Amino acid sequence: MNVNTLKSMFSLKMPSDFSKKRLRDDILKIAWPSLVELILVQLCTVVDNMMVGQLGSSELASVAYCTQPKFLLLCTFIALNAGTTALIARFKGMDERGHAINALRQSLIMSFILSLVISVIGYIFSSDMVIFMGAESVSTIVNGTYYMKIQMLGFVFNALSLSITAALRGIGKTKVSMYYNMSANIINVLFNYLLIYGNFGFPKMGVAGASLATVIGQTIACFAAFAAVVRKGSYLHYTFRKAFRIDFKMIKRILNIGIPSMFEQFALRFGLIVYALTVSSLGEKEFATHQICLNIMGLSFMNGQAFGISATSLIGQSLGKNRPDAAHAYAFMCRKYGMYISILLGVLFVIFAEPIMSMFSEDEFIIVTGAGLMIFLAVNQPFQSSQLIISGALRGAGDTRVVAVSTLVGVMIIRPITSIIAVKYLGLWLQGAWAAVIIDQIVRCVIVFCRFGTGKWTKIKV
Repeated sequence: MNVNTLKSMFSLKMPSDFSKKRLRDDILKIAWPSLVELILVQLCTVVDNMMVGQLGSSELASVAYCTQPKFLLLCTFIALNAGTTALIARFKGMDERGHAINALRQSLIMSFILSLVISVIGYIFSSDMVIFMGAESVSTIVNGTYYMKIQMLGFVFNALSLSITAALRGIGKTKVSMYYNMSANIINVLFNYLLIYGNFGFPKMGVAGASLATVIGQTIACFAAFAAVVRKGSYLHYTFRKAFRIDFKMIKRILNIGIPSMFEQFALRFGLIVYALTVSSLGEKEFATHQICLNIMGLSFMNGQAFGISATSLIGQSLGKNRPDAAHAYAFMCRKYGMYISILLGVLFVIFAEPIMSMFSEDEFIIVTGAGLMIFLAVNQPFQSSQLIISGALRGAGDTRVVAVSTLVGVMIIRPITSIIAVKYLGLWLQGAWAAVIIDQIVRCVIVFCRFGTGKWTKIKV
């Protein structure tokens, strides 16, 4: 390992033509809209769960049983998007606008075709997926099936919107995606209020209403995303005239980066499904409590993900300009800012544990049990933030294989095995399951830091 390169993560070596202000401004210009967007997206999920939680723990559990299957089906698109973002960032740095637009076009072609196929499969097997995740009561299975089927009806719109968002991140235009996702989330929450409870003459649909509200929001986000790239003057000016013109060479370049990310995502979802099955075996209320804590952790992810997106875009562009020194500096500052926020979040989680839990449920068991788990979320924050940001930096360089390995080891091996031992054999209950999360994050953090320290990511051709 190159010790000097690894030291660059803990001491800033400023490029001669840069200043701290320039680094900060470049990072925050991308990170803060990403942070707002990601928080709003996750907050929308949180509000969904809050509103559904008012119907009862069974209804909340039915939504929870759909979470991992839904994200498993999205794995392919998340992986493709990693390739799209990294490649477009590199083209932006090289001032190859035509190639960047072509990369967006090929990404949308792949997303459209694959999402059509996957949505049909997901619709057909909705009930089977809910049952597989551990749902037992008839009402939970029925509600979960309705929720999943409605999600599949809007799957294509969700996939296409994610692809455009990934492309915009590659050129650093995160404010655009923030605006259209913000609007979609507001509409989602509005329709939650109307459709879950049947307010203002709308039908009272319960869990199905929550799912339909999400699909309405995602569909609006998709149309707004297209509006952002079809307008004249957009750097990624997209025209429908060439919408289905396939370029296999460009697709290959996207897949060279995306396929390792695909394995990463499948490993992630496989591990999380095994992990969820382990927790669901403890009981419906325990699983509902666990899901609430996951939602809260999802909100805390936004810090690391936002600065990770900034690292992906800026490092890709820096390497496109043949400036590895700038790439190192951006990585250092991204991790530094992320660490500050993660420590603050950890403190807030400990201080306001019970009030936070009471926002999701009135059940005393859920509030008290969940508040006890918040200490695990607090301890996890610095490791989680650093891992997400350095992984984002490596993705920006096109070094997705090591990130995939870290996920494979951490989420597919360490977390499920540790949680099974802790829950089923040591009787450590939910605390054991959440201790496994911390161990997983530490392992992944070590792997990506060691890779970053070699400096080999600066030499990868995309």
